[in-house]
Amino acid sequence: MAVSITIPTPLRGYAGGQKTVAAEGRTVGEALGALTTQYPNLRQHLFADDGQLRPFVNVYLNDEDVRYLQHVNTPLHDADKISIVPSVAGG
Repeated sequence: MAVSITIPTPLRGYAGGQKTVAAEGRTVGEALGALTTQYPNLRQHLFADDGQLRPFVNVYLNDEDVRYLQHVNTPLHDADKISIVPSVAGG
């Protein structure tokens, strides 16, 4: 499935400055894997050493948080939109 992935501003430097990147995959995890294959420097910012998404990285599929769907196993359809949203903390 061909999907578009929106890259947040702080990570665009690791994705060739791109705001949106096209990726292929049958699941959210496969699409994110394709993204990090295309832009390897993104991997360390999205995934922990064990291959799991970092806890502060929120991923949305068509405006729905994948944590409340099937997480990275959420199936994709053509023209779906994935958004990567890093958590913001402050004090």
